Amino acid sequence: MRTAFILPALFALGAIVLSSVYIVDERKQVLVLQFGQVKQVVTEPGLGFKLPFIQDVVSYEDRILGLPTQPIEVTPADDRRLVVDAFARWRIIDLVKFRQAVGLGGEDTARQRLDRIINAAIREVMGAVPSTAVLSEDRTSLMNRIRDLARREAGSLGVEVIDVRLTRTDLPEQNLEATFARMRAERQREAADEVARGNEAAQRVRAAADREVVEVTSDARKNAEIARGEADAQRNAIYAEAFGKDPEFFAFTRSLTSYERALQSGNSSIVMSPDSAFFDYMNSEKPPVVAAP
Repeated sequence: MRTAFILPALFALGAIVLSSVYIVDERKQVLVLQFGQVKQVVTEPGLGFKLPFIQDVVSYEDRILGLPTQPIEVTPADDRRLVVDAFARWRIIDLVKFRQAVGLGGEDTARQRLDRIINAAIREVMGAVPSTAVLSEDRTSLMNRIRDLARREAGSLGVEVIDVRLTRTDLPEQNLEATFARMRAERQREAADEVARGNEAAQRVRAAADREVVEVTSDARKNAEIARGEADAQRNAIYAEAFGKDPEFFAFTRSLTSYERALQSGNSSIVMSPDSAFFDYMNSEKPPVVAAP
């Protein structure tokens, strides 16, 4: 009978002891609650004790947590819309305030509220600067301003915003299409201008070449005419000199040349009388001068 009572008592005592012990992981921090009220904050890892069945233990992350924000559209000072998203790092620094702010939602509720806080900070900071500052490579000052503003707002949640980084700053999809179309039109206009300038340069080169051909041809013809005239003059001078030295011999050679040209094969037939003056040189010992045809 005693054994029948002792064993259940031992089991009950063991259950009570086990329910009064809890373990704090080194990656966690713990709140001990009694009827929903905070009784103890435990941040050191190890074993802890609580009142069984009366007190509850709720653990929260003690590590630095990440929060990727949802993409939002912002309008900088120059009214040029941009799509922006960011990545924030945060941690819980005040468990009591955190519990009071998020209630039973824990880290999930904190993430939702931090997302709204950071998005509001992004809109406020970027609304005061031109889009060129947002799209520039050096945005450290902007991100620091967003972090400081979000840190002040997140203090009421019992969390600290450690850092905020802008991961994307793009134009909206419809603006991107319009920008690409404008860029394509600009490139096509530049290409057309280059083609027009190339055609104009080609026309100038062809015109210069044609003019040079005409000038060279004209110079060549002029030089040829001059050379021909000088040759004719020299020939006439030689004829005149030869005629002056021996008129009979000159007449003889001229007559032979006339016979040669007139009697070549393939020429038209010539019908004339044998006593024609053309043959006087052959019929007489001293023929008259026969002029060249």
